[in-house]
Amino acid sequence: MIVDAVIACTVPQFPLQDSSMVPTVEWKDGAVRLLDQSQLPGKVVFLDCRDYLTVARAIKELVVRGAPAIGVTAAMGVAIGSQSIKTTSYDDFVNAVHDICDCLVATRPTAVNLCWAIERMKRRLSALRELPVADIKRLLVEESQRILDEDIALCKAIGQHGATLIASGHTVLTHCNAGALATAGYGTALGVIRAAWAQGKAIQVIADETRPVLQGARLTAWELMQDKIPVTLITDNMAGTLMRQGKIQLCIVGADRIAANGDVANKIGTYSVAVLAKAHGLPFYVAAPYSTIDLKTPTGADIPIEERNPLEVTTLHGSHAIAPAGVAVYNPAFDVTPAALITGIITERGVFRPQDLAAHFA
Repeated sequence: MIVDAVIACTVPQFPLQDSSMVPTVEWKDGAVRLLDQSQLPGKVVFLDCRDYLTVARAIKELVVRGAPAIGVTAAMGVAIGSQSIKTTSYDDFVNAVHDICDCLVATRPTAVNLCWAIERMKRRLSALRELPVADIKRLLVEESQRILDEDIALCKAIGQHGATLIASGHTVLTHCNAGALATAGYGTALGVIRAAWAQGKAIQVIADETRPVLQGARLTAWELMQDKIPVTLITDNMAGTLMRQGKIQLCIVGADRIAANGDVANKIGTYSVAVLAKAHGLPFYVAAPYSTIDLKTPTGADIPIEERNPLEVTTLHGSHAIAPAGVAVYNPAFDVTPAALITGIITERGVFRPQDLAAHFA
């Protein structure tokens, strides 16, 4: 297990709409403390990472996941890695920090928030050139905390803008988990749902299970139940039938990277939901902060798609086999939804058509 310290307990009841909830990621007693999402919903376990290699493994092995949360965690990984560098030379310190950054960047290739956060930490490092290394170490920790605080504020703004799209009585379909667990503590797609619920709107949520790692079943359903927001879990192949029956009014998902033309990479299966929504005349929205928008990537075809361990598909939790031994497996973690299938992208600045996004975030 990737852990320096483990604290386990039965699942508590706590309000996820408040940023004072048990956090996804935080700087705690000189360590990066992560809520181990691989063990939800059965147990709440915290991992205290005291070096950047532990942080890197935690990102790669889905202890922490969700593009904004990965970005915050990577920033804290840079900060904690910097603390153990033994030099007073700025140039030597920078070289060592850049090595840490390279290690963290390599953990997961699709979510652009990771690279965005690391580049921001590098810029901060460059701006501190004239200070003693000891002061720089402290200020890097402060910068990582600033990134965390900004993420919560941005997600709450996304929630307020997106809530205007949901009417009382609507049923919303979401895919994967883009909630408090995928961010620093409020959520993007679930932040929109959470904001609408807080406004007193009588809404229902349909959560796709999201094979093969079941983020919808394990995480989204759990989050919403903690907030007592009505949620119904379905298998991934049921969405079209519910749309045809008129039981869904709109779809809202998160994003791991948005290309300059408005194409969106998100958890595998998102594209299928978007196609179904289009076929049934339903609006399909994407909720994401500016750090997910990658104007350097022209189209979705240019987004690198992570492929993961075949055991995620052939077993349950890496142990119980559900497929014959030796079967060939293709396991991309993400797919790309073309901009033409997206009704709007909900950001902290408002809701934009995909083709207009670049002009507002250039």
